[in-house]
Amino acid sequence: MRSLFHPAIEDVRPETILHALADPNRAAIFAKIMQAGCVEACSAVSAVGDRVIPKSSLSNHFKVLREAGLIRSERHGVEVRNHSRWTEVEARFPGLLAGIINAYASDTGPDARPAEAIRQR
Repeated sequence: MRSLFHPAIEDVRPETILHALADPNRAAIFAKIMQAGCVEACSAVSAVGDRVIPKSSLSNHFKVLREAGLIRSERHGVEVRNHSRWTEVEARFPGLLAGIINAYASDTGPDARPAEAIRQR
């Protein structure tokens, strides 16, 4: 089985993060992973709003987030556990992630939970 690529934090670029989080689905997936700390099943983040992201699209979203340095994916048997790299990215680019996630939360209305997760960190 081929290993998953994870960039070193020194190689993470802000434009790559911006590209990864420019897609609202990826931003929602990343926010869910941040809230949970670790997501063991990809299906746990497949529902965005009132729709479900197909598996093929979901795996691509995880790849983009991983290669942007936003998440770390680890294989455990047949499942892949996804962890947020929030702390590492925040240390390298202070305030970048909070600004992006809070901007999405303010656009989605008062029921948005990503902003609450940021404030609790």
